[in-house]
Amino acid sequence: MNYIENIYICLAAPVLITIICLQETRRRMVFFFAGMTVCLLSSYISTFLALVQQLDFLTASLTIVPVVEEVMKFLPFLFYLLVFEPEREKTTSEILMIAVGFATFENVCYMTQNGAAQALQLLIRGFGTGTMHVVCGAIVGLGIYYLWDRIWIRAAGTMGLVSLAITYHSIYNLLVSQTGIPAMAGFLIPSLTVILYSLFGRRLLKNSLRRQK
Repeated sequence: MNYIENIYICLAAPVLITIICLQETRRRMVFFFAGMTVCLLSSYISTFLALVQQLDFLTASLTIVPVVEEVMKFLPFLFYLLVFEPEREKTTSEILMIAVGFATFENVCYMTQNGAAQALQLLIRGFGTGTMHVVCGAIVGLGIYYLWDRIWIRAAGTMGLVSLAITYHSIYNLLVSQTGIPAMAGFLIPSLTVILYSLFGRRLLKNSLRRQK
């Protein structure tokens, strides 16, 4: 058992206790736990595919990793939609919690592997990558929320949303793999996306949904 499984056990234990003890936050913590779990599974799948294809780390991070991670983040959410058939208003927060759990586990693993001496680098990386995962989750979650009543385009729209999240993730990985200004731009893009959505996107989405009703 290597360090990534040890980290998973240490993080999963208190989360599982919280799920058992606190009924009010149980559902959200379940999705947080699911996010950590699919992050662990994604690392196995990505590593295996990279070895099979004989790809170096950079090539794998640009081609394989975004696809595997975004699909894996979506699977627990898809299971929730198909099995429990929740109300539309209760769908967005669940995939965001999956993304938060995924980003938390990934950041802790990165810190463990690379050390915690460079606090500024960890801060930039933590906010950049963490926000990127949340943005990708929001792309899928908000998109499905918008397409909820359009059954005839729900399947195609969902595939398009996941593909958009994969593309966003790939562009982020491409930029942060560089140095200097491209890397800084890559780390800032997710935060700028959140700011723009907070200023304009939320209002536009509400107006669009109001017109549907």
